Amino acid sequence: MRPIMPDNMRMNSELLGGLALFAFASSITPGPNNLMLLASGANFGLRRTLPHLAGVALGFVFLLLMVGTGLLQLFQALPGSQWLLKVAAVGYLSYLALRIATAAPATPEVAASGRPFSFWQAVAFQWVNPKAWTMALTAVAVYAPSQSLWAVAGVAGVFGLINLPCVSAWTLLGQRLRGLLADPRRMRLFNRVLALLLLASLIPVLRS
Repeated sequence: MRPIMPDNMRMNSELLGGLALFAFASSITPGPNNLMLLASGANFGLRRTLPHLAGVALGFVFLLLMVGTGLLQLFQALPGSQWLLKVAAVGYLSYLALRIATAAPATPEVAASGRPFSFWQAVAFQWVNPKAWTMALTAVAVYAPSQSLWAVAGVAGVFGLINLPCVSAWTLLGQRLRGLLADPRRMRLFNRVLALLLLASLIPVLRS
């Protein structure tokens, strides 16, 4: 006799394919995390970017778990906190865009003395990353509406498995561009374009 699967578990099984597609589409498309990893891969290479990469992957999973297990209710109870989060996101991303735009071309000397994001900086960055918040809120609302621990953990697990290779691809792309960007003028243009794209990622936040 087949065991009867609870309705919520059956629904999770039926939505797994949709969740995986959503996780892939939202993780692989450009956003603050991917643009910064692209820049770091180009300026510092894969090995020195690994802590940044790990911080993005694990930091987002942690954010998603916090949103799914009660943080959302806290923000709803404190309406002003959403405005403060928006201000922090705009301010910090603008600062990062300025840093990228004015970065010195990645000569061996500059690359050796420069400092990519650390693991904990990347973890903390998820809390002011508008795209990360949108992804987490949407994932919980659509795929774990009950906000039960198992449902939220399942969503976080799927995102963890899919997000890591997606953000790694952006880092590897940046590393592959290092040869093309060996010319300081190209690297300077590359960094300025990325800075503008990073600022453009704030448009949905400013419109909301």
